[in-house]
Amino acid sequence: MSDSGERRRRPDDGKPRSGGPSRPDGQRPSTGRPKDARPPRPADRKPGREDEKRLWTKGGAPARGDSSARDREAPEDRDPFNIRSVRTRHDDPEIPEGVKDSDLDRVARNELKTLAKDNAEGVAQHLVMAARLIETDPELAHRHALSAARRAGRIGVVRETLAITAYATGDFALALRELRTYRRITGRDDQLPMMVDSERGVGRPEKALELGRSVPRASLPVPVQVELAIAMSGARLDLGQTDAALVELEIPQLDPNTAYSYSPALFESYGAVLEELGRDEEAEEWYTRADAAADALDRAELPDDDDTVEVFEEDVVDDESAGQGAE
Repeated sequence: MSDSGERRRRPDDGKPRSGGPSRPDGQRPSTGRPKDARPPRPADRKPGREDEKRLWTKGGAPARGDSSARDREAPEDRDPFNIRSVRTRHDDPEIPEGVKDSDLDRVARNELKTLAKDNAEGVAQHLVMAARLIETDPELAHRHALSAARRAGRIGVVRETLAITAYATGDFALALRELRTYRRITGRDDQLPMMVDSERGVGRPEKALELGRSVPRASLPVPVQVELAIAMSGARLDLGQTDAALVELEIPQLDPNTAYSYSPALFESYGAVLEELGRDEEAEEWYTRADAAADALDRAELPDDDDTVEVFEEDVVDDESAGQGAE
């Protein structure tokens, strides 16, 4: 954790954008074969009937000549977990000696039980390295996450790790895609704040706000609620809605007298928005509270997010004021 005097700021990194030329509807690449080289169809076969699924209209009968009859049924999704999105060609980064699969969190290891033993061990080692490197070398951490995903693309914790490392490297488009896949696999909304922030990263703050409102706030764990409030506030700032950004952060967890693990980030975010509004004195107060909460949490070394540390603030009264009060 950084020194208490050094405040964390959200970096204004460049935002990646994706896109490219698309092929016009119905246009297919030429096969290079002359038309007259096509093999003849059997005389008793009606072209485009038996092997095509057409939508039935008008009383259950195919509407020949009707434009709606030309529509095809949607093709089956043969890749519901976006396995093809994981690179098929990838050089695995080296696993240092001494890194064991048992170093992985027990809950994460349980998710790997569906894999073959040797594969599960390799995936676990890559996940361990990704976790160790995410702060110091996010690019290498991302390579480890890619290696794990190439081996176990249907495992939720693997796709979650790939999303987190992509986010850390600034590839917000990939992070968003992987978070959607993680959500589809697990049915969980615990990474909703990162999804909102990734929408911001690709330049869609309106979409970020819409996504953040798509899940009832009360259905999320309290730490996730706080992270979501911070991400939503950031989206408001992106849109120039500074007052609304402050309102997003005015949640019950904004309690200056109690420090949870999420309190420093919440206090600091509140101070930053106050500063944007020109309320510098109030902003400095919340920055000081953020530093005090972070110091208290560092000293306590909390084992989990449910433990709390009381943060006491003393009102300093000078001697003259005390004398007036005595009179």
